[in-house]
Amino acid sequence: MRKHPILFGLLLLVAIGLLFFLAAQAILSIAGDGVSRPGRAKVAVVKVEGMITDSRDVVELLDTYEKARDVKAVVIRIDSPGGGVVPSQEIYDKILKVRNQKKVVVSMGIVAASGGYYIASAADMIVANPGTITGGIGVLMQFPQFHELMDRVGLRSTVIKSGTYKDTGSFFRDMTEDEFRVLQAVVDDIHEQFVEAVAANRPIPPDKLLEISESRIFTGRQALEEGLVDKLGGLDDAIALAASLAGIVGEPYVVYPKKRAGFLRYLISEMASGLYQVLMKGGTGISYLYREDVIFGK
Repeated sequence: MRKHPILFGLLLLVAIGLLFFLAAQAILSIAGDGVSRPGRAKVAVVKVEGMITDSRDVVELLDTYEKARDVKAVVIRIDSPGGGVVPSQEIYDKILKVRNQKKVVVSMGIVAASGGYYIASAADMIVANPGTITGGIGVLMQFPQFHELMDRVGLRSTVIKSGTYKDTGSFFRDMTEDEFRVLQAVVDDIHEQFVEAVAANRPIPPDKLLEISESRIFTGRQALEEGLVDKLGGLDDAIALAASLAGIVGEPYVVYPKKRAGFLRYLISEMASGLYQVLMKGGTGISYLYREDVIFGK
């Protein structure tokens, strides 16, 4: 190396740069979630935004705050029309687990309907803005039909299947009455799971809950009257309420985590969200989803 001082200098610069990068990443990983400041009681904010297509990021963040001793309460900020049944249920279940350790308050943004409300119902208390669109306790399943178009252009589809119901919901033929009954039973069961989840956490009489569980949506102010939310207010109000419930004296330190996902993971997440929206616009799949362009029930 002594015979090649320029090469040695370049390697030294690369090594220094790499160490600097690793140190910066370590600092970000520690400070990014805001939990690194010891001693001071904290309220952590977790955001659920847009279509609910994957629970992983939210569940991982909730797990971090569940284990953090300095985090005394968690505020879930929801701005979502809902989405997939399973990710909604996974986030709901995780919130229930966090509640065993600390207080959880939901703050509703522009919309917290269907799967968004499913998640919200798991919290200790729910705060909505007066104009928040919420409720929508229902399930949606749709299948587009292309067989008339195919008949016009002279295209046909041949299906080889292993069972009677294997191609139920096919785009290329009408659904039989028997198939419709099977799928309706699935939708009814998932809808029943939604109602049971709300009933387990909200002080709403069964007969009233049955009435409002027909996928109706409400403003935040209407939802307060129906017992779907507890208070009216914004994010700051929800944070103050969470701090009070957790017994925090004075103004709490609020943790707003930064997204640290890699670029590839971000792209995959965005592509998944886009694909999900395309599929739902086409009408396929089953979801806890509020949509403005369709009228749907259980």
